[in-house]
Amino acid sequence: MTQDEARRQIDALSRELHEHNYNYYVLSQPVISDYDFDQKLKQLEALEKQFPELADPNSPTRRVGGQVNKEFRQVRHRYPMLSLGNTYSREEVRDFIDRIRKSISDEVEYVCELKYDGVAIGLRYESGRLVQAVTRGDGETGDEVTDNVKTIHSIPLRLHSKGWPEELEVRGEVLMPHASFDHLNKMKAENDDTPFANPRNATSGSLKMQDSAEVAKRRLTCMVYFVLGEELPYNNHFENLKAARQWGLNVNDHIALCKNIDEIFDYINHWDTARASLDFDIDGVVIKVNSFSQQQALGFTAKSPRWAISYKFKAQRVATRLMSIAYQVGRTGAVTPVANLEPVLLAGTTVKRASLHNADIMQELDVRVGDSVFVEKGGEVIPKIVGVDLANRPVGGLPTQFISKCPECGTALVRQPGEVAHYCPNEDHCPPQIKGKLEHFISRRAMDIDSLGEGKIELLFDKGLVNNAADLYTLDYQKLFGLEKVYPADGDRKERIVTFQKRATEKILEGIGNSKATPFQRVLFALGIRYVGETVARKLAEHFGSMQALMQADYDTLITVNEVGERIAGSVLEWFARPEHQELVTRLKEYGLQMEMEKPAEAATQKLGNKSFVVSGTFAHFSRDGIKEAIQANGGRNVSAISGSTDYVVAGENMGPSKLAKAEKLGITIISEEEFRKMIE
Repeated sequence: MTQDEARRQIDALSRELHEHNYNYYVLSQPVISDYDFDQKLKQLEALEKQFPELADPNSPTRRVGGQVNKEFRQVRHRYPMLSLGNTYSREEVRDFIDRIRKSISDEVEYVCELKYDGVAIGLRYESGRLVQAVTRGDGETGDEVTDNVKTIHSIPLRLHSKGWPEELEVRGEVLMPHASFDHLNKMKAENDDTPFANPRNATSGSLKMQDSAEVAKRRLTCMVYFVLGEELPYNNHFENLKAARQWGLNVNDHIALCKNIDEIFDYINHWDTARASLDFDIDGVVIKVNSFSQQQALGFTAKSPRWAISYKFKAQRVATRLMSIAYQVGRTGAVTPVANLEPVLLAGTTVKRASLHNADIMQELDVRVGDSVFVEKGGEVIPKIVGVDLANRPVGGLPTQFISKCPECGTALVRQPGEVAHYCPNEDHCPPQIKGKLEHFISRRAMDIDSLGEGKIELLFDKGLVNNAADLYTLDYQKLFGLEKVYPADGDRKERIVTFQKRATEKILEGIGNSKATPFQRVLFALGIRYVGETVARKLAEHFGSMQALMQADYDTLITVNEVGERIAGSVLEWFARPEHQELVTRLKEYGLQMEMEKPAEAATQKLGNKSFVVSGTFAHFSRDGIKEAIQANGGRNVSAISGSTDYVVAGENMGPSKLAKAEKLGITIISEEEFRKMIE
């Protein structure tokens, strides 16, 4: 067979298999048998193996996975993935409609959709081909999971029909149908693994798996609910969704165009009951203004559109007996009370525990051991107690007193002014805090030593081999090989044994060695300083440039860093003031970890001529970080606070009034987003 003949056969088979996927997974109207489909797929696989140069990244053969991602690349959304405002009452829905009527004098149509309880995803198509899939993340930046998403059969790798824009982005929700969830948990039970708590958690975990072949086995689906692009065929949401369905995207049939509030409530009432018949989870209804021009007139708040709202169904509730209260110590030392319950069926799962959150909520509920309590589960991993049936309270029950000492190490608990949680301050010697900090240190977003997961940290700690992060870098083959720990049976889980064999030991040491190349900002995040999350760690790393400079910083210097306030500055100072933490950093540096930022890339242009900029507010075409990146790329400097030396303030919507007043007082030039765009064109 010549290459041209192979190309023609590959193209024809690919088109045919894409069409069969669409018929089966979107239309639910298969036209060939599973056997015939598999035979055609094998034929395509054989051709691609014989002519690898002709293999398409969006070939139907990619549906079975096989790509391995050790790290998911962070990608900035072209259009921010904003969250919706939630409402739980009919009155709030009426208030939403009234606000629309006051702002829009013309007639308004509304689109009602199901609110899927899954994981949001952004899908980008170019020339009709799927090129990128990104999770929501923080709304501005998410993880690229393209290889994993290609295994979801209801997501077209090539768009069908005609009329789609050259560049198209769609938003959807990745879901695990109930049948897939039940099958997955059955497999986990057979392998003595802990089952997932709910389909949403299972979906989230599946999207972040490193082996896309394993993702393919999870049988996920995706529902598309929004279409974005510069050249959409219609000027309203409803018609574009219908067009998206023609392009092969999985748009649910249960969307409705409503003209008034009565029709909206009819839709809500129907699905509050009918949701039980669906093969996937929903937790409410989304209501959107249909017209794009009306959406644009209504605009956005800093976090959500003013033209859409979600109505959430009331969480399911059951009553059961509170048997006892336990107290758990987390990585940060926060002590969380957990109710042990008489087992009860709730939302399809047997509930044995429920969160009591903190001492204030316990006191407000006046919850006592022996009480009949009301439990709700609204998507949480651990359900929560929302009330007490006082009519059934046993005689002689005593009020519950929150513990005063750490249940693990006996240290007196502390509670900072203005905070609801009690903390164990013994962070360097309290066992669950040590293990929690080690698990945080090796986590994917920190040092990414994935070979040390699945209980291995607990084994190393229990054997006395590691007590802090630096101890990980003292491990060698002799210390690890042959280590074994038996985990006794617990409830439905059978006894299991963790053993370090030759290959496992080599992988652990390899992972620890590779982590020494982890960038400084992630090393800083990995230390687990209270209140210093990923974003703050990056800001601190960029501002100070090195661990040494950060350790020498005083309070006044710290609070000048963007997003660092009094609480974070105080926590950083307190952490570095402890001798054991100074020793930890010294040891990590000696073992070769990165303690300085890499030199930033040179600016692409010098259009901004080393001018200094303060960015404030929200923007239509940029995220805040996007504007800052553009400033740096064009030779400008970002500063976090307005001063007499500031050259420009880029002002977006909802700019802080104090910043605006200070800029005006100092005579700083204030420019709009559009003016900034012209500066760098």
